[in-house]
Amino acid sequence: MRIVSLLPSATEIVHAVGLGDRLVGVSHECDHPAAVVGLPRVTRSLLPAAATSGAIDVAVRERAREGRSLYALDGDLLARLRPDLVVTQALCDVCAVAEGEVAAAIAGLPGPPRVVTLAPHRLADVLAGMQAVAAAADVAEAGRTAVAALQRRIDAVARRSAGVAARPRVMLLEWLDPPFTAGHWAPEIVRLAGGDEVLGREGERSRAVAWDGVRAADPEVLVVACCGFDVARTRAELPLLEARPGYRDLACTRAGRVHVVDGNAFFSRPGPRLVDALEALAWLLHPDVHPPVSAAGG
Repeated sequence: MRIVSLLPSATEIVHAVGLGDRLVGVSHECDHPAAVVGLPRVTRSLLPAAATSGAIDVAVRERAREGRSLYALDGDLLARLRPDLVVTQALCDVCAVAEGEVAAAIAGLPGPPRVVTLAPHRLADVLAGMQAVAAAADVAEAGRTAVAALQRRIDAVARRSAGVAARPRVMLLEWLDPPFTAGHWAPEIVRLAGGDEVLGREGERSRAVAWDGVRAADPEVLVVACCGFDVARTRAELPLLEARPGYRDLACTRAGRVHVVDGNAFFSRPGPRLVDALEALAWLLHPDVHPPVSAAGG
């Protein structure tokens, strides 16, 4: 079976269920595991790569208002790759090629290939998506094995967190200009890790928040996990946060509990490494309860 993945989380899922050697094409953002780096890229971004987070937000809003795509899909390359299975998403047009564009490209392919469309909002949806990919590739048992292993790790964190005496007020920011509180699976991860997310809502979309709302929530722990940014790129944007009025007076700042993590690798991608994010966040919140795990930040 020849598989094309149109988003990084799908690429990681394909590898997690033992199908990495069947990948023939990936998106421009796919970078994990290392084996995918040399594969053909069937998408490209139409956004300026070096723009600030504020400029990126403006560009995204303008393109959405005008009905213009954020990404381009190379239909000719897709046809040459002759995929039997295409894994795409219907969660967010900002995250990957829009579902309609993918459907139009696939309609012109001979076959046509099977399509698995992922749209996770919670951790359970991520695991179900893994099982769906495995089933579509006729390796359902491998999918069940991979999902069970991840579920055991999730359950272990939840059991340890159930015994914590005090749950800190946590805010997980996935963008800084403007501030966006993380939604979907992120507040669930905070809860399972032993914290109470003060603005994000489980299973709901991420949303822009006024800075006054951040100040009023006054989190005891602030986790900066910018969508699509690694730690170095996020740290370059931190002056935007630090210059906000009242930032130095927040409980998290005064307590030295502002953490920058690799949002791109661990928190933004609804794939297997969300469990790594859960374990790392649990340790950050309760180092006396959970074993140390790194989220490539601090």
